[in-house]
Amino acid sequence: MDYNKLALELHKNHKGKITTSLRDASKLDRTKLSAYYTPGVAEVSRVVAADPSQLPVYTWTNNLVAVISDGSAVLGLGDIGPRGSMPVMEGKALLFKHFADIDSIPITLDVHTPDEIVAVVKAIAPSFGAINLEDIAAPKCFEVEERLKAELDIPVFHDDQHGTAVVVLAGLINAMRVTGKKLSDCKIVTIGAGAAGTAIMKLLHKYGVGSLLAVDSKGILSATRDDLNDEKKALLPYLDTSVSGSLEDAISGADVFIGVSRPGLLTTEMVKKMADQPIIFALANPTPEIMPDEARAAGAAVVATGRSDFPNQVNNALAFPGIFRGALDNGVKKITDDHKIAAAETIANLVENPTADEIIPSPFDDRVVPAIAGVIL
Repeated sequence: MDYNKLALELHKNHKGKITTSLRDASKLDRTKLSAYYTPGVAEVSRVVAADPSQLPVYTWTNNLVAVISDGSAVLGLGDIGPRGSMPVMEGKALLFKHFADIDSIPITLDVHTPDEIVAVVKAIAPSFGAINLEDIAAPKCFEVEERLKAELDIPVFHDDQHGTAVVVLAGLINAMRVTGKKLSDCKIVTIGAGAAGTAIMKLLHKYGVGSLLAVDSKGILSATRDDLNDEKKALLPYLDTSVSGSLEDAISGADVFIGVSRPGLLTTEMVKKMADQPIIFALANPTPEIMPDEARAAGAAVVATGRSDFPNQVNNALAFPGIFRGALDNGVKKITDDHKIAAAETIANLVENPTADEIIPSPFDDRVVPAIAGVIL
């Protein structure tokens, strides 16, 4: 299947992927027009102005998410700008609606500094029930999210970071069941210390793994390096910094490899140096750090990728629809680490008998969204 050709045809034929529709689908007559618009709507506005907490009672903000990007880190394409990112943001809106029946509006910003992005999002936030940040480059994405979480009274969630981390943790929980290992005993190596890698390491540390090593393009992150930016320095408390060197040095004796970097970085020779029954999460898209057949031939017990054409796809669509569904339905103002861990455990538990080829459920499993939403309290 030539998905590039099919994508162009579908997008052109339908002129995009989303639209709006009326919640009251019955006939609009003169009486309803007078109630929904002038003069009746003025009374609704008076009620909301007097008590802003009534906004989601009387408007669609009870089910509305803003999907916001500046196009600076679009998956697989990089910094392609706000216009180039719109098809991806529309795609996110499609997933929100299909999986969780959440309305969302894609908004691409032609501003790029943290101050500018924060200012714009704060200005439009009253129109929405939650904010989903998407494809904003590291390290500015960290500052943008933290400031918005502190300054807004609605949920703010950077899915590139936390959706990925939740599904990775879910997959690792079941990979432990398959291999008989314990996460609290495991040595985990992550290559890639950008948005997703940082969130994965922080969530795994919170969950209580044995030890974490992080590797970037210049080697293992350690306190002895003098070239770390502020965000990587902030990661050091979560890491085992007693080891230095290259990826090859880090991978020796490791139980788990997590790649959120670029193709071909993990070799079969490296896999053979890992501990017994190694677990490989090679999540670079579209081409993983090592192909699954190569990893298995080198001894990997469990292999996951970010692709739908291999078993164990680590797909954010497993996490964010249910997390936002729960946040909107349950009046959650802040999505916390405890929420993320609860979501990961819920996803993992939906696979009753994990196997090497099934450690996470399909995003098309109808149980996923309501199960996650039920633990976002």
